[in-house]
This record gives sequence, C-alpha cells and structure tokens, in this order.
Amino acid sequence: MSKVAVVYWSGTGNTQAMADMVAEGAKEKGAEVSVIEAGNFTPDQVSAYDGIAFGCPAMGDEVLEESEFDPMFTDVETVLSGKKIALFGSYGWGDGQWMRDWEERCQAAGAELAADSVIANDAPGDEEAEQCRNLGAALA
Repeated sequence: MSKVAVVYWSGTGNTQAMADMVAEGAKEKGAEVSVIEAGNFTPDQVSAYDGIAFGCPAMGDEVLEESEFDPMFTDVETVLSGKKIALFGSYGWGDGQWMRDWEERCQAAGAELAADSVIANDAPGDEEAEQCRNLGAALA
C-alpha cells in the first residue's frame, strides 16, 4: 500500500475542498492518506511518503501564500528530488501564472510531477472535482 500526503493551505476553504477530493482519489486507489495543513509539514516528513500532493491558492500578484505555505514549501523543496508529487489550488483572478511558476520550481528541484496540475477558479466545480480525484489516484 502506498502512502500519500496531501499538504495544503486554504484561506477561503476552496483549496481545502480540493485537498479533500485529492485525498478521496488516492484512498479509492488503496493508498494510506494523510491530510496535513502546511504549517504542520516539515522536510523530515517527506521521506515517509511515496507521493505528496501540495495545494495552495494564488495570492496577491499570483504567488503562493507567503506567511505559511511558501516558507514551508521553500524548506521542503530542498528534499523533493526524485519524489513523486502533484500540485493543485484555486484562484480568483489572473490566468494561472502562479501554478506555472510553481511547476517550474518543482521541476528545478528534481521532483517528478505525477499528474497535470489542477486549478479551480474560485470554488471547484464538478470538472475540477474529478480532476482532483484523478490527481490523487495518480499519486497512489
């Protein structure tokens, strides 16, 4: 059985809802899943998981949340080389540039993107819900 972590930060609940859907998809494929808020995840935990889904909404000028999520991710990305990961998040403006920048960061760190990233404009709809479940399944 694979072990999957779903690590997220959510300000409005949209990204949290996506995290729950990602976890659901991984569980449906038989994975043991831990859903963890960003402030409770450290680089030491990375090796305990076969795959990790990271979720963060776009903030400000299309950047990752800067007080809790980005500092955690900056610490964690130093140990992501060779790790199977996936990204998701919501946004309310822009065109998803924060996600493209984030994907580039992950690739530069040597992480393996297991599935296409999922973004939702505000609350996730049926299409995004299915994409989130598929993302979780790809990590399992």
